[in-house]
Amino acid sequence: MLVVEDLRAGYGNLEVLHGVSLRVDAGEVVAVLGPNGAGKSTLLRTISGLLVPRGGGVRFEQRPLTGLQTHAIPLLGLLHVPEARHVFAQLSVEENLMVGGTPLAGSAERRAAIDEVWSLFPMLRDKARAAAGSLSGGQQQMLAIGRALMAKPRLVMLDEPSLGLAPVVVEELYLALGKLRRAGLTILLVEQDVHAALDFADRAYVLENGTIALEGAATALREDRHVREVYLGQ
Repeated sequence: MLVVEDLRAGYGNLEVLHGVSLRVDAGEVVAVLGPNGAGKSTLLRTISGLLVPRGGGVRFEQRPLTGLQTHAIPLLGLLHVPEARHVFAQLSVEENLMVGGTPLAGSAERRAAIDEVWSLFPMLRDKARAAAGSLSGGQQQMLAIGRALMAKPRLVMLDEPSLGLAPVVVEELYLALGKLRRAGLTILLVEQDVHAALDFADRAYVLENGTIALEGAATALREDRHVREVYLGQ
């Protein structure tokens, strides 16, 4: 479904990604792990068109993404939920979701999509009229994911969804993500909570210094000596 080939990208004179290649098959959950500064967020930003690659390429469902305008990529079914829970703080929860549903054909379809978000995140329904900026961190993360789901994506890229959240909120968030997975949504997950990521993912890549250091089944990487020592503290 998603193929990244020999991708190079960076900022100004600094190259962050040095020939990164990975794939995500339909229905999979694939995690990208690695330390701060390894290039994980840069990878997602380049896939979603926020950064122009310096080399290599990205294909989504056989279609090259390089050269497409950033706003065109979500219309193909690939959505990016960046870290730091970017919501429209002054808009209500429901208005944020309506913005996410802009690509849908009409109001009835958007209404049905909102009902699906309410079902996935019931606490958001209770806050429907509240300003998004008044929500807790966990609720804002759920809203950011719900807003992406409004566009009916086939693949969602999540950047650090558990960052700064209490363990009980992280557990609730991953329960919701599990429902999406069982419904057939494909997920590319960047996550610093390595335990949570390896428990949830089918496969994983370890990104270090802008290159892929390890890759394989999540169960196999959990037993890898380097991963255990560096990322799992064992």
